[in-house]
Amino acid sequence: MRVLLVEDEVLFAEALREALTLSSMAVDVVHDGGAALEAASINAYDVVVLDRDLPIVHGDDVAARLSAETSGPRILMLTAARASAEKVAGLQIGADDYLAKPFDLPELIARLWALGRRPKTGQPPVLIIGSVSLDPFRHTVHRFGQPVDLSRKEFAILQLLMAAGGGTVSAEHLLEKGWDENTNPFTNTIRVTVSTLRRKLGLPFIETLPGVGYRVIDDAS
Repeated sequence: MRVLLVEDEVLFAEALREALTLSSMAVDVVHDGGAALEAASINAYDVVVLDRDLPIVHGDDVAARLSAETSGPRILMLTAARASAEKVAGLQIGADDYLAKPFDLPELIARLWALGRRPKTGQPPVLIIGSVSLDPFRHTVHRFGQPVDLSRKEFAILQLLMAAGGGTVSAEHLLEKGWDENTNPFTNTIRVTVSTLRRKLGLPFIETLPGVGYRVIDDAS
């Protein structure tokens, strides 16, 4: 899942980026509302974690502009204001969810995964295709009921492939959603990651369509 974190407190933003990255999210960080709008115009984010009190462009204006886009990202607004009226105002502006500081990190992560699922109509909390099941909240993968130990990036790639439900996913899309903006677009990291993922899961499950992309197959059918 690709996340844009918009937070003007630099140290807090870096700590939060690290925590979200450990949960297999690809996270870009900006520190003002203007940079947030620019980043969102370039990259297809699943969720934007948006501080409300931002310099350059206020968080309220960022939320309003992003939510006006029919295919825009989901928005989770963070703020120090805990009053109910403030939460209502944030949701009315265009936020999909609202979390007051200080917050529990596991709750934030759970809310982000929930928001990330919403655009995919009917997608269940646990993805199951054939012998493989993936639980994004517990960050677990099983094949034939046995746990499979994956790296963060392997988990992210597998989740994207399984969420496609057997549809073909291009290497470009996997790179877009699974890595942050600092990744070299010409890297062979997708091919290497998929190769390692195949070895850990065993064959057959991930199929390569040369020049097109990758897809998972129902090995239990």
